[in-house]
Amino acid sequence: MQQTAQEYKEVIARCKKVFIDKTTDYGTAWRILRLPSITDQIFIKAQRIRSIQEKGTMLVNEDISDEFKGIINYSIIALIQMKMTSEDSMELAPEKVSELYDIYANETLDLLMKKNHDYGEAWREMRVSSITDIILMKLLRVKQIEDNLGKTLISEGIDANYQDMINYSVFCLIKLGFAKPLVK
Repeated sequence: MQQTAQEYKEVIARCKKVFIDKTTDYGTAWRILRLPSITDQIFIKAQRIRSIQEKGTMLVNEDISDEFKGIINYSIIALIQMKMTSEDSMELAPEKVSELYDIYANETLDLLMKKNHDYGEAWREMRVSSITDIILMKLLRVKQIEDNLGKTLISEGIDANYQDMINYSVFCLIKLGFAKPLVK
């Protein structure tokens, strides 16, 4: 399980670098997005992955690994947005974004380690296509919870589903070979 924690940290470091670089380029324009819009953006990425998996080809020159990284980063955005209010500044400094990113990435790693303990790293035996389907299922759940104005009877909340999507995307990136240390 230590290997999984290390691989998670390496994948997240790669995703965070893209996130912070884009924050430097664009600022935090994503702060304008409401949660359903973020959910739909993640859905688009997951649907593209599935489409490429089913067709076996792609016409846009962006690998599915980029889409999994996008799912991770948009899920982090969602977790950040859930804790912020309209009173919070729309524009956040890259340093603050980096700090918030680390908070939610670390909380998600903690969840991964607990579940990984209980499930015995079963994900390592799963197909990337199956994990993609699970991400899509999680998205449909989130959409339903959003349509129900966040109310659930016995189900996990939206935040737990975003964390699961991060972890499933990390698993896919590990399986695709993107857990190598980031060269600084």
